[in-house]
Amino acid sequence: MINELKIAIAGLGTIGSGTVTLLNQQNDLLINRTGRHLRLVSCSALKMPTNLPLDNIPFFSDAREMIKTVDFDILIELIGGADDVALDIVTTTLKQARHVVTANKAMIAHHGHTLAILAEQTGVTFGFEAAVAGGIPIIKVLREGLAANSLSQIYGILNGTCNYILTTMRKSGREFNDVLAESQSLGYAEADPSLDIDGLDTAHKLSILTSLTFGTIIDFSKVHIEGIRNISTFDINSAEELGYSIKLLGIARHTENGIEQRVHPCMVPIHSSIGHVDDVFNAIVAEGPFIGRTLFEGRGAGAIPTASAVIADILDIASGRYTPTFGIPAKKLIPLQIASMKDHRSSFYIRLTVLNRSGVFAKIAAAFRDEKISMEAILQRRHVSDKEIIPVVITVHDTLEYLVLRVINRIQTIQEIVKSPYMIRMETLL
Repeated sequence: MINELKIAIAGLGTIGSGTVTLLNQQNDLLINRTGRHLRLVSCSALKMPTNLPLDNIPFFSDAREMIKTVDFDILIELIGGADDVALDIVTTTLKQARHVVTANKAMIAHHGHTLAILAEQTGVTFGFEAAVAGGIPIIKVLREGLAANSLSQIYGILNGTCNYILTTMRKSGREFNDVLAESQSLGYAEADPSLDIDGLDTAHKLSILTSLTFGTIIDFSKVHIEGIRNISTFDINSAEELGYSIKLLGIARHTENGIEQRVHPCMVPIHSSIGHVDDVFNAIVAEGPFIGRTLFEGRGAGAIPTASAVIADILDIASGRYTPTFGIPAKKLIPLQIASMKDHRSSFYIRLTVLNRSGVFAKIAAAFRDEKISMEAILQRRHVSDKEIIPVVITVHDTLEYLVLRVINRIQTIQEIVKSPYMIRMETLL
């Protein structure tokens, strides 16, 4: 008789529904791959869905009650949220020495180290392949496929909503708010899109990748975070003229000053490996001295791609494959030594909006001269509705960020500057 593995699911939204669908549709394949029958024994949600084959499967509206009542081997937590019910049921399940699989990047970003220690103390798996980049198996790649490497950096497009918005702005010439409203109507963005467009979702995922890449204790509080609300079509058109594309990136990089852990819009070369990744797709690049550069691209969200990652963790458990939660034992993870953003070095794009007055460019040039920052290019255009206002783009050669910020602070005091300057970092990615 085939040995069963009993599964309980908490949360039947997009990913939960996709997981139930895959468990049913791929049943024979999963048995062949593991030699075990993966049986759904219970599920929990605020209300019973009508579009899933859940006949005769015990249903609970309270996930806490489900894990108290049902006999199961694996809890699949797909409720979401860093705390509250999700954290309660995961903690309880791990303490009971039962496996947990989750897609909850916020919970991992805030409590991942504590949960990893608990899982390793009780000898069970705490799996979260689905928490980063949906159907791209980047967690397994970092924990196993690249385990022999000491990586120098990992970066990527980790939020499909933001990538869709920036892609559509570029292709259509429409402004941010218009494209955001469209993405909400299409279901790509939530009614409250702040988690995506303000960079928090990307930051949750990046903090996980940082820990896996560098063997550090996960520390979401040390992510530098900027979103895409201030990106305009003027910026996107100017970037194209300069040979760049604008992407929201999460970047973790080892430097002599510590580890950079930052999320913000970047100008990347159009023909770089990541510059052409458009629409809702994600892409992650890992770099190291032994492997050079590797690129992973695919669907970073959606019911079935993310459910595929959930099932991958279940198959590892069913097959008896075990790897420490963050690649090395949680007790051996080291505190994150973060590099200050003021020490970040790159080229920069600066957008200014100025009144067309004699002498204004001399004042701007003096600010750069006094900080010994070399300007690379200047783009100037007439404003469509007001010929007295001139949008200006200045790009500067490689320099330290704190010097650029000092220049911007000085420029803001110039009387002819009519809007706050806006800065985008330029990344020399291949």
